[in-house]
Amino acid sequence: MNATTEHEQNEAAYRELLSSLAQARQQAWLGGPEPIRQKHRQRGRLLVRERIDLLLDPGSPFIELGELAGEGLYEGVAPGAGIVTGVGLIEGRACMVIANDATVKGGTYFGMTCRKHVRAQRFAWQHRLPCVTLVDSGGAFLPDQANIFPDEGLFGSIFQQQVGMSADGIAQIAVVLGACTAGGAYIPALCDEVVIVRGKGFMFLGGPQLVQAATGETVDAELLGGADMHSRKSGVTDHLAEDDGHALAIARQLVSQLPPMPAPLRDRLPAQEPARPVTDIYGLVQRDARKPTPTREVLRCLLDGGELSEFKAAYGDTLITGFARIGGWQVGVLANEGVLFVDSAVKATHFIDLCCKRNIPLLFLADVTGFMVGRQAEEDGIAKAGARFITAMSSASVPKFTIITGGAYGAGYLAMCGRAFKPNAMFMWPNGRAAIMGPDQAATTLALVKRQNLKAGETWTPEDEEAFKAPIRRQYEDFAAARNFARHLWVDGILDPAETRPVLSLLLDLAARVPAEPTRFGVFRM
Repeated sequence: MNATTEHEQNEAAYRELLSSLAQARQQAWLGGPEPIRQKHRQRGRLLVRERIDLLLDPGSPFIELGELAGEGLYEGVAPGAGIVTGVGLIEGRACMVIANDATVKGGTYFGMTCRKHVRAQRFAWQHRLPCVTLVDSGGAFLPDQANIFPDEGLFGSIFQQQVGMSADGIAQIAVVLGACTAGGAYIPALCDEVVIVRGKGFMFLGGPQLVQAATGETVDAELLGGADMHSRKSGVTDHLAEDDGHALAIARQLVSQLPPMPAPLRDRLPAQEPARPVTDIYGLVQRDARKPTPTREVLRCLLDGGELSEFKAAYGDTLITGFARIGGWQVGVLANEGVLFVDSAVKATHFIDLCCKRNIPLLFLADVTGFMVGRQAEEDGIAKAGARFITAMSSASVPKFTIITGGAYGAGYLAMCGRAFKPNAMFMWPNGRAAIMGPDQAATTLALVKRQNLKAGETWTPEDEEAFKAPIRRQYEDFAAARNFARHLWVDGILDPAETRPVLSLLLDLAARVPAEPTRFGVFRM
């Protein structure tokens, strides 16, 4: 098969992945069912993404986080878990927007909704971004209380982070556009400033039905928690709006009164186009996951001018390290080109140390089966070298970004700045995969264990073994898939490779405006 045909077949397979991603995104953007959306409009309310469009500056980019969170996890709930979160420009200032979608189960909070809201806040806090929360929610989805109420990282953490950010001088602005009940009423109440819409926005700890059941008092929603009452009597809200558009205009005005966005603290050169079109990646990524993707050619599609000033090019060559720019911003690149050996890990440790001392953000492009195993590798100290790599990566206080461009397995996934190490942002490409080990390795390992435990005289034919392995492979393939990681919010989202450069450029811009912190390394085992 000639190279052109191979490239074309790879591209055709990749475009099928992109088509599936586009369909999932369309479902997320639509939100709730059409009849519910129509009813929402008939009540004189804008849909959630229309609200965001009015809130943001015309033409503003919008980096969405958790776009497909919750996909398929809840019956009748579209991807996104009933909330939209992302970063855009309001009056020229980057802000985190957190917006309930009332067309999805009344905007109620499931466990994944809580986790997505909390993740957006943590990103905002890390980058010192004002939070503008568009509230239109019926509160907690009560049947899912185990995933909403009791633990850290759930609904209570929303309050804790609002208070912490406000204390750090990071503005918290709420716009109450609809219902805001029970514990959810504290989300706007804990903000610095609150806008509410007359006749449509309501805030109360207990709604009319609950009040009647608890106290016997009969009161309608407007008197109990309407905009006029809260603006004139309780003082819970600060600004009274006549409709959605007016409320969002007030929110924009409030953002305009904030201190200006800090200037970048890192230099930026004029951006250059890559050496190859970024869409060439579609044909470079092998449709057969067992075949390696040519990493250096992928880098030529991503980096400014396709240029990488490589560090230790001839040493530890299964890990590519070097300095480059994306959108004019300097990054230290770590990209896999095979299994990680001792020399690869040593090189990574040295390179990360350099980037920390020079205050250069780290970009991990993960496509790795893991660290080398076997007697020779153990004698060479692979565990020690890997531990140094992980210590350097974990300790590094420079901004860190991870893109899973292929398969990322086991300790290799962790060393390449997996989710546990809290990169500033982490995305997968549609072909991305991550798991403790690959499907074939998992099936073979478990088959070996079963074979070793066969009773005396018990037979196990090759056909029996294959029947045993097949469901294990499927289980690991389903778990490892990018869509599965996105639905569980184990990554911030799935990127079309063509979106990678602009998204990283914007993320690097945000990170450049946060003062650098010194890196304090853990003990390096020698």
